[in-house]
Amino acid sequence: MTTFESSIKVIPFSQEAVYSKISDLNNLEQVKDRIPQDKIQNFEFDTDSINFTVSPMGNVCLRIIEREPCKLVKFETANSPLPFNLWIQLVATDESQCKMKITVKAELNPFIKGMVSKPLQEGLEKMAEMIAQIPY
Repeated sequence: MTTFESSIKVIPFSQEAVYSKISDLNNLEQVKDRIPQDKIQNFEFDTDSINFTVSPMGNVCLRIIEREPCKLVKFETANSPLPFNLWIQLVATDESQCKMKITVKAELNPFIKGMVSKPLQEGLEKMAEMIAQIPY
């Protein structure tokens, strides 16, 4: 298993507010326009899943498989050329602020790892930055 982690982002909103928004994927409607169209196409979602096409990987479907109120939302690939799990972790720093980190774990052979490590890490950082900037 190969692990990728975003840097820790400070979000100027309560842990409860952030969790409430990220645990229901219908809330992605508010940030749909921030998604880079040159990287991600065919972006669709419902309460528990996200579907999109990303170059050069292809079609990806992520489903929420676990919610730990105010602390964690865990995703698993339902469709992906590269199976992986993704966690969004939240920790309160005080009543009006929290910290967030995104972790991805994937089974990668050495050849694939060399090809996808840098783009995956960059994409993870961009995702963390976008989530940190959402008005909760």
